Amino acid sequence: MSISLNVNGQDQRLDIEPETPLLWVLRDELGLTGTKFGCGVASCGACTVSVDGVATRSCVMPISALEGTKIRTIEAEPDRITAALQAAWVQLQVPQCGYCQSGMIMAAAALLRSNAKPSDADIDAGINNLCRCGTYQRIRAGIHLAAQQLNGSASA
Repeated sequence: MSISLNVNGQDQRLDIEPETPLLWVLRDELGLTGTKFGCGVASCGACTVSVDGVATRSCVMPISALEGTKIRTIEAEPDRITAALQAAWVQLQVPQCGYCQSGMIMAAAALLRSNAKPSDADIDAGINNLCRCGTYQRIRAGIHLAAQQLNGSASA
């Protein structure tokens, strides 16, 4: 099957089996290895990317469902939200092992696009990615710091 999509601002035309998960297209066909394989059943979120602005688990998303969409991965040129999250992650030393963090940042960016000033409850409800190292308190703090920086305030 031939499919057209836009990945990180680049138009792509691929001849690929329609049931191939987006994760493997990104990693194996396009060489974008920042998106990680975690569970293969959309439970952990390590494979989270943005599809038309929506946080999407790429390990179960068949490529045939994505014709004409715009996909952003962690390798994309950071927009202001992603850049703020990345800066907060570094400042607060959010990751421990880091394996889940590309998916975590992509999910956090989608949350901040829909809710500029999330509460702890909003973050807990909106981010259901798993962190095997358990850095959830630092992840939450990183999202708050990025939101503060984006909203130009010193405190949330």
